[in-house]
Amino acid sequence: MTDRPAKGRDPTADNPGGAEGDGPGTNARPARPRDAASLILWRHGRDGPEVLMGLRHAKHRFMPNVLVFPGGRVDPGDHHAAASSDLRAFPRACLERSAAPGLAQALGIAAARELFEETGLALGRSDRNGSLLPDLGALDYLCRAVTPATMPIRFNARFLIAPAEAANGVVRGSGELEELRFFTLDEAAAHRLATITAKILAEFRGWLATSPAEREARELVCFRGMDNRLPEL
Repeated sequence: MTDRPAKGRDPTADNPGGAEGDGPGTNARPARPRDAASLILWRHGRDGPEVLMGLRHAKHRFMPNVLVFPGGRVDPGDHHAAASSDLRAFPRACLERSAAPGLAQALGIAAARELFEETGLALGRSDRNGSLLPDLGALDYLCRAVTPATMPIRFNARFLIAPAEAANGVVRGSGELEELRFFTLDEAAAHRLATITAKILAEFRGWLATSPAEREARELVCFRGMDNRLPEL
């Protein structure tokens, strides 16, 4: 990420795949949710579908040893970054239900950037200067989740999906996530998960069980409040 937390703070406190803050907020006015994106990179494994996830470090003061997806908040540069392909019509329409067109593009950029920064895998290709040009055409849309208003750090997180074959490189941790690897869905469910992460995995199971046509005809959902599953507005 280009916008890092200050020294002494949890270095992955902006990960919308699991980190939601340190506890109930004390301010009368809820914090404004930060736009964020997480990427569910998946593949067909020997024992069924697998997803790329990692553990938050055991020394983190908030939610240590919790399994999360790669992801984080949208950086200012994501609004201006180039891509090697555009979002497809359906994922773009899904994102634009809760985001202006420019932000929808930036969310896709952020998902690919965070994947690269946290795992070393590139969803896209590099330009002549070595900068990542994300392949936004590889992305699908799953759902959205907004951190409860009681939390001091909040995210308006979009959960995107991409097949592992669309990414290139070797999985290598950046220090933000440990035990970074592909987990079967049952393996992931057996780990310590944030409640919202467990719900996102359940949504992903349902997505896998449907055809491409059914995926585009489904009702979009957003998790709000205390992880309440509600129709997208």
